[in-house]
Amino acid sequence: MRHWVKAALSCAALVTAASAQSEVIKTSDNGFITRDSVVVEATLTQTWLALTNPKDWWSSQHTWSADAANLRLLPQAGGCFCEKIPAVDEPDRFTLEGGVEHMRVIQAYPESALRMVGALGPLQSEPVTGVLTIALTEVETPDGMGTRIVWEYNVGGSMRYEIPMISKAVDGVMSLQLAGLAELLGKVEMDGEGGAPYEAGDAADADEAASDEGDEAKDKVKPDAEPDAPAAIDMDDTLLDAEGSSIGAADKPIKKGPSVDEAFDDFGDFGEDDVAKPADDKADRQPPTARD
Repeated sequence: MRHWVKAALSCAALVTAASAQSEVIKTSDNGFITRDSVVVEATLTQTWLALTNPKDWWSSQHTWSADAANLRLLPQAGGCFCEKIPAVDEPDRFTLEGGVEHMRVIQAYPESALRMVGALGPLQSEPVTGVLTIALTEVETPDGMGTRIVWEYNVGGSMRYEIPMISKAVDGVMSLQLAGLAELLGKVEMDGEGGAPYEAGDAADADEAASDEGDEAKDKVKPDAEPDAPAAIDMDDTLLDAEGSSIGAADKPIKKGPSVDEAFDDFGDFGEDDVAKPADDKADRQPPTARD
């Protein structure tokens, strides 16, 4: 695993130099958050279809089998982002087929958001939880319409790695995967406002790029939509800022849920007299009825 971290740190340096949007936006004693964003030429549909086929863009260098062709992803709740470990059938060695679960899908909103839970790479050996949120929004580009992809990985828990080192390593690997997806779909150089192309090195920081999701999100159903059409997901509720609040939350009314006492109000009058007691007297037990 030390080799993985060293390779990832080298990757982080290369990717960071090529992508000003990539950064570790927050660290703590037991976790970190990395975020990256990019705009591609592809439509939302094309981007979603590519995103859910990681074998076409994930780096083989960061797989257990050394071949991204063994990856698969089922974009449904409970679906697996998994990898096949091929069987070995050689004259001096034979093994059965194996497998690795990289992450598990907890939200798949086609053409809007994909959220998965799992500890990637060397984090798999640690008691940590990682939440990967990938948000898609349609944006205007110099040549028409494209798609912005915001990629955020939130990791927390006890780990044996030093946070400053492992966070940079993971950030580099995450940016490498997003770069592979962007290359497949056609990367568009954008300024911080999501409009005209920018000069090299003038990109806005990742927080501003993620905040733009609220301006571009389709948060209302169009008037002429079919009655059964689902409401579009609000990307402000999908991505959080570095302080843990929903992006754009200040513009929304706060919906207060019930308190603990209110939630369990039905149990307020529940006492000992309501507990079913087992019979403790043999006299209460009836003998079995004899069969005819």
